[in-house]
Amino acid sequence: MKPGSYTQLYIHLVFAVKNRDAVLKKEIKDKVCKYLIGIIKEMGHKPIIVNGMYDHVHVFFGLNPSMSISDTVRDLKRSSSLFINKERLCLGKFSWQEGYAAFSYSKSQIDDVYQYILKQEEHHEKKSFKDEYLHFLRKFEVEYDERYLFEFLEKV
Repeated sequence: MKPGSYTQLYIHLVFAVKNRDAVLKKEIKDKVCKYLIGIIKEMGHKPIIVNGMYDHVHVFFGLNPSMSISDTVRDLKRSSSLFINKERLCLGKFSWQEGYAAFSYSKSQIDDVYQYILKQEEHHEKKSFKDEYLHFLRKFEVEYDERYLFEFLEKV
């Protein structure tokens, strides 16, 4: 970042395992989340929390403004897929679903978002991932066409 440039950008990413396969069991998910935190740090972002469920992850971080969100997601997915496959953490070949959702928050919202991501298991006892994802799109008034949403949304 150039001298005299100041930013405060907090981004919440959500992306899913391909076909919404429930392969991120607790011990695998914990390793993957730690690995994602390491990648975030290497990119010069500020990790806040990474957590998720068996079939998706939430990544919350302070954005390094010299990196785009799309490049960040691409690198997170590529590096973590290579890690999961190299370490043979899952049966068969692991990959992430194409696409993602990204939402921005203010500094005053950090604790609320942190708590939400921290309590994913509790949250998903009441709400499906599909409902959660659509809730975020509607809450942030993101226009979308259901034909182009993740294919996993059709899976029950």
